[in-house]
Amino acid sequence: MQPEYRKRVSMKNPVHFCALGGGAGLIPFMPGTFGSLVAIPLVLLVALLGDSAYIAITLLVSVVGVYFCGKTADDMGVHDHGSIVWDEVAGIFITFLFAPLSVVSVGLGFVLFRFFDILKPWPIGPVDKTLHGGTGIMLDDILAGVMACASLHVVLWALAAF
Repeated sequence: MQPEYRKRVSMKNPVHFCALGGGAGLIPFMPGTFGSLVAIPLVLLVALLGDSAYIAITLLVSVVGVYFCGKTADDMGVHDHGSIVWDEVAGIFITFLFAPLSVVSVGLGFVLFRFFDILKPWPIGPVDKTLHGGTGIMLDDILAGVMACASLHVVLWALAAF
């Protein structure tokens, strides 16, 4: 039997489909990790379009995510339910801004993003606790992406120096 909130969303609804990461968010364990994994092939494809397109698509993913996540949370009747993973998709896109993509950098960026997203150090934690709606759902992962991006660039710079 499905939980009540699950009956209120449909994978046939394009907003729900996106917010739930094409279904990755419905995996019963570690939905945020699976939502982040879904984003990796998208990042690799979009990166082929060049920096300008990557930046534009990252902004688009982040802006429409406020609506996708807010609408799906409202429909579910649960704020920031774990199955809503579009915010992880946006965070992963932000993580790889201006980063050279390789097996090492993608693996490292993924781990860094999950680290910041799960532990929620300042200022991520306070934002997560105080903002609500689609903006609140998105902003903590956007901040985690920014912190992961900065950390990724520092680590890659340090590795290149040796």
